[in-house]
Order: sequence, then C-alpha cells, then structure tokens
Amino acid sequence: MPVDLSDLVRPARCAVVTSEIQGGVVGERSALPELAAAARPMVDAVARLCAAARAADVAVVHGTAARREDGRGSNTNARLFAGVRKSPVGLVPGSPEATVVPELGPEPSDIVLTRLHGLSPMAGTDLDAVLRNLGVTTIVVTGVSVNVAVTNLVMDAVNAGYQVVVPRDGVTGIPQAYADSVLDGTIALLATLTTVDELIAAWKDPAS
Repeated sequence: MPVDLSDLVRPARCAVVTSEIQGGVVGERSALPELAAAARPMVDAVARLCAAARAADVAVVHGTAARREDGRGSNTNARLFAGVRKSPVGLVPGSPEATVVPELGPEPSDIVLTRLHGLSPMAGTDLDAVLRNLGVTTIVVTGVSVNVAVTNLVMDAVNAGYQVVVPRDGVTGIPQAYADSVLDGTIALLATLTTVDELIAAWKDPAS
C-alpha cells in the first residue's frame, strides 16, 4: 500500500533530526576526512531541508557528538572510537568541531542535543523525551553516517515506536555503493525512503 508522505510528515507531529552534521565530522577540520568529502552535497541538501522545515513549523533537532579532552565518560570499546581518539581533530564540547555546521544554523528555534557516549543520537540521550514533549510521532532522519549512526538512529526510533522517514540525499555513508546497499537492503525495511525535494514539496502542500 503506497505511503501518503504528506500525511506521514504533517508538521504538527514531525521533526527533522540531524546526526553529527558538525564541524569535526563533516566540516573542513574533520576527524574523518573521507566521510567529510562525501558529505558535502548532503550538507547542502539538509540545509535546504531544515530551512523548509522551519518555514512549515516542523521541529528541527540536531544531535552532535563530543569528547572531553580527558576522554572521561566517552567510549573506548570500538575501533571507531580509537581512531577518533588518535586524530589531531578533537570534538571538545563547545569547540567548532563539536558544533553544528553554520549551513544548518542552528536557528534559535532549533534544539541541539550533545552526547559524550555511544553511536546514536537517541540511545541514552534526551532525544526520545524531547521529541515526545514536542508531540512528534514521525522522525525525518538525516546526517552521517549510514555506516553507523544513521542506521542506529533509524533502528532506535523504530524500536521506540516512531515512524521514520529517510531522504536518500539527506544522509551519507562511505563508500557510496555500500551506503546505497544499506538504504535499499536494510533501511527500506524500517523507514520510508524519499528525497529532500519530495519532503519540501509535502510541506508546501496546503493539505499537509
């Protein structure tokens, strides 16, 4: 049965959630330069999406990752964390590297939630409670990466009872062929795949 995208993303019950679209991940001083290079078009697409969301009174919530200079409270139990720890680029709270990239604002109406631990913007954070307080039932997931955090977020959101929408051009992973395979083979079973332009059109539809 076809999904009615306009109904699914009605502004009163929808939020755009960005994952790690921050200086030290997708910016010029990235701890993951290959990912940052691949993410450039995605950042521009999500910037357009966030602007359209705000204009339609859709909530925008940014999930960022940070790591104290002394590392206290952050994971050390995966190769990914070890690699980030060895990078000369830190994700120190309050630094440009731990801050949402300027293309996305953040605007005063946006909510920014920063975590020191874990692989997902939702697990062990305030995100679920904040979204429920906003009356949100559908999450539009954007950001990086399809390899880890985006896929974690989709699964966490589905497990928490949310409807999930993923714009293909609003997420990035590396290599691109692998990210496409995850979207088609895994995410498509859990979420509604769409595009940034289709979401913007849905929010401009008077019926939504």
